[in-house]
Amino acid sequence: MSMSSGMPYGLQSMLKEGHKHLSGLEEAVLKNIEACKQLATITRTSMGPNGMNKMVINHLEKLFVTSDASTITSELEVQHPAAKLLVLAAAAQQQEIGDGTNFVLSFAGELLNRAENLLRDGLHPTEIADGYVKAGVKALEILDTLVIKSSDTLDVRDKTAVAERIKGSISSKQFGYESLLGPLIAEACIDVVPKNPNNFNVDNVRVVKITGGGIHDSSVIKGLVIKRGVEGTIQSIESAKVAVFAQAVDTSATETKGTVLIRSAEELEGYSKGEESKVEEAIKAIADTGAKIIVSGGTFGEMALHFIERYGLMALKIPSKFDLRRFCRATGATALVKLGQPGADELGLAKKLEVREVGGTKVVVLEQDSSLGQVATVLLRGSTDQMLDDVERAIDDGVNAYKALCRDARMLPAGGATEIEVARQLAAFGRKETGLDQYAIAQFAESLEVVPRTIAENSGLQASDAISALYAAHAAGQATAGLDVETGLPRDLGVDGILDLYSAKWWALKLATDAATTVLRIDQIIMAKMAGGPRPRSGPGDED
Repeated sequence: MSMSSGMPYGLQSMLKEGHKHLSGLEEAVLKNIEACKQLATITRTSMGPNGMNKMVINHLEKLFVTSDASTITSELEVQHPAAKLLVLAAAAQQQEIGDGTNFVLSFAGELLNRAENLLRDGLHPTEIADGYVKAGVKALEILDTLVIKSSDTLDVRDKTAVAERIKGSISSKQFGYESLLGPLIAEACIDVVPKNPNNFNVDNVRVVKITGGGIHDSSVIKGLVIKRGVEGTIQSIESAKVAVFAQAVDTSATETKGTVLIRSAEELEGYSKGEESKVEEAIKAIADTGAKIIVSGGTFGEMALHFIERYGLMALKIPSKFDLRRFCRATGATALVKLGQPGADELGLAKKLEVREVGGTKVVVLEQDSSLGQVATVLLRGSTDQMLDDVERAIDDGVNAYKALCRDARMLPAGGATEIEVARQLAAFGRKETGLDQYAIAQFAESLEVVPRTIAENSGLQASDAISALYAAHAAGQATAGLDVETGLPRDLGVDGILDLYSAKWWALKLATDAATTVLRIDQIIMAKMAGGPRPRSGPGDED
């Protein structure tokens, strides 16, 4: 009956009009794999010390010139649901370790690329996924055996040792600057590391970028640097108490509109004097507590500034609530929401607060003893904003590497050495398997070659020659031989202090395998109709 009356049947009758439904190998699985491969292709060329930069312009027309995979993927706004899974895996790696995001994307993309060949050969997606899971577990077991001996002990307060360990992480972002940035990052991290290094907080290392000069002019300041001048005339003060207010330091205005009826000149004068005395009363109350510095999250009124000057106080405005929070953390102050006399426990202490001029830019520098405030700032100098942004990302990676070292100091050989050794042992493991899993395990092993191959390609070397030379070196027993991007020959890069973090590699392998198997296990895509609302106007010429 329903058929004859033109009613839809099957899935059409169940879902709302305008939905999309894709199923089967050709429509769903292979399309998903294709989308993930495209994403991996974008980021892959940015891998390694000679990785290419990408110029990304986001929806707010902000320009990014970077080779950092996590920045590229977060600004691309990936729409495809399967490719989004890879982006989420990379985001998880960034959150967990702060480095190795490109490895997650490239390796997951390569796994899916190899899976496509197996699918075309007639294997079922589940068999491939099971093989990949088995290979992933075995790869993590092999990874444990490759840890460099005696690398599990590290004095996290030894600047030279720390700078040496984080060299590999920095050189993958800013090749050539690792020996310059390494000691800076190490110094900043050691300044703020707590008694228990496991509690190290990456937010305590700040970066302030000032254009001009070169990277070699960069320095580390114990304390906080705020990129603006002070409001009053007092430019420097030492060992002073600090009062912090989250709102404007000004005459208080009522929430609702009020009307004041003034009948004579005396009343007008009285009103002005009353207002004046109220402001003076508030500033005097602050000065009476012994505070010498007033910090505000809002503006300073002219009258308030007049009395601040009269009582010899320093006025500092910090409009960013995040910076205000860090300032409070560095001085031990409490941000008050009402202008009035702060209690003794709400005041902070600043060892030294002064205005300095760096490359024509006025900055306020708060210097603290490590016992007072745990904040260090890396003052970065450079020629362009884009370049400074990219160096800042390298510093973020270095600080994240330090955090990972505080928890697990184990290291692995770098330059593709770990991947080739795992691939070699996995291939041997796969040959002993009897089921259909063996094909997936063999492809998993070959997928690991993506790291040394990409590093070779990005460095302008012959990739196939580099891979075969690495395999030959590993077969000869040189388990730590990695690819030297300058000569193209295999050698132990650990001699130069270039090593990979064990925890970064462990998480990257795990997350990439999980993402690839998740995509392979999808056999249907059902998309509901997009939420309503008028379509956005495409431009000024589309008026009618």
